[in-house]
Amino acid sequence: MSSESTGSFKDRMINLAGKFAATRFVRAIMDAGYSVIPFTIIGSIFLILNVLPQAFPIPGFAAVYANSLGRFSNLFQAGYNATMGILALIFAGQFTFSYTKIYEKEENLNLVPLNALFMFLMAFFITVPQLIWKNGVIQFQQSLKPDNIIGGGYAVSTGGITRIAAVGIFTGLVVGWITVQVYRFTVKHNWQIKMPESVPAGVSNSFSSLIPGACVAIVVSVLNLALVLAGTDIFKVLYIPFSFISDITNTWWGFLIIIFLIHFLWWFGIHGATIMSSFYTPIILANMAANAKGADNFFAGDPLNAFVIIGGSGATLGVAIWLAFFSRSAQLKEIGKVELVPAIFNINEPLLFGLPIVYNVDLFIPFLGAPLVSGLVSYFAFTSKLVPKIITQQPWPTPVGLSGFIGTASWRGAVLSIVCALVAFLVWFPFIKRYDNRLLKQEQEAEAAA
Repeated sequence: MSSESTGSFKDRMINLAGKFAATRFVRAIMDAGYSVIPFTIIGSIFLILNVLPQAFPIPGFAAVYANSLGRFSNLFQAGYNATMGILALIFAGQFTFSYTKIYEKEENLNLVPLNALFMFLMAFFITVPQLIWKNGVIQFQQSLKPDNIIGGGYAVSTGGITRIAAVGIFTGLVVGWITVQVYRFTVKHNWQIKMPESVPAGVSNSFSSLIPGACVAIVVSVLNLALVLAGTDIFKVLYIPFSFISDITNTWWGFLIIIFLIHFLWWFGIHGATIMSSFYTPIILANMAANAKGADNFFAGDPLNAFVIIGGSGATLGVAIWLAFFSRSAQLKEIGKVELVPAIFNINEPLLFGLPIVYNVDLFIPFLGAPLVSGLVSYFAFTSKLVPKIITQQPWPTPVGLSGFIGTASWRGAVLSIVCALVAFLVWFPFIKRYDNRLLKQEQEAEAAA
């Protein structure tokens, strides 16, 4: 392939990825993904407190726990419910707020993001109760079955109201999108009650959202009614395509496609993790919440930072250590020293742009190959039950070993994390060793010429 055609392909990739990442919907999704991180971590802490006997299977510990912290398990569950149990509200609510704010700035519209958030909450709760058409009347569904408790249309469990938890994220995103678009339409067509300038801003804003809010309620109610009359509802309709996508991400080949795309984009200098996470964040959050209730999903929580891209994209923790202590090239040794500490916390921009890895044909294969191999190792470790499922989400900078332990609440997760880091370095070693020898030779020749 000629350099001209290669350059053209790179430019097309960068432009395409740039345009996608710059879309309003994707930017709002990214904001939502960032906003839920502290809540998922807080929820994970409460969950870990509830599963300590599982995390430390030491003889006698379960009895000690039952007579101490175990007495407060319902309190820990309440803390978990207040975070993971309302995840759809947090995620989709932040999406709606950010999406409105983007339109407000970029289209110079008189939109109030906080009002949009409140409209979303109203619209979302219109869809939460389970309704049925029976005897010519819309009725709330009722069920007292142990595995399906529904009162007044609201499905409940020890985790709270089921549909406002992670399972409702996808519906929340759709309702949030509808809310913003209806709000935007009404404002652009001046369907608002305008108050005199002398009226305080808070009062004026409340009246200005009256007509848009009514329109949002009508649109969502009519949509909900049409689906109920058809024998379903928006949650059940959206469950089909999104469960299909979720099932694909839980396969080994679906997982590898995600890893490949992240690193393929990164090699062109495009933040692949940020772009791909806009797709899979709702899935891993829903899967993690389901795992905590007994499901068995592999792609949950944060498997990438815990078991795949340890040290940063490309799984470069071992590379950073080797460069700092064993490389012979002065250039690579200095880069290794700079990168060593950040790599412990899964940050590797010094390697991506300083080694460099980006646009470097010599390191293309290990950059893609190492995380793919560590991804396969982790996938089969989980699916073969050697390591328990992921039930919590660790902060992404959590160091190797500790990240695996937190994610699985098990020492076996810690061991797997370390094994994956070692396997990734084995893929890297022949390539980084050859690259080191090449740079060393260039440095020696330059020194001799000088």
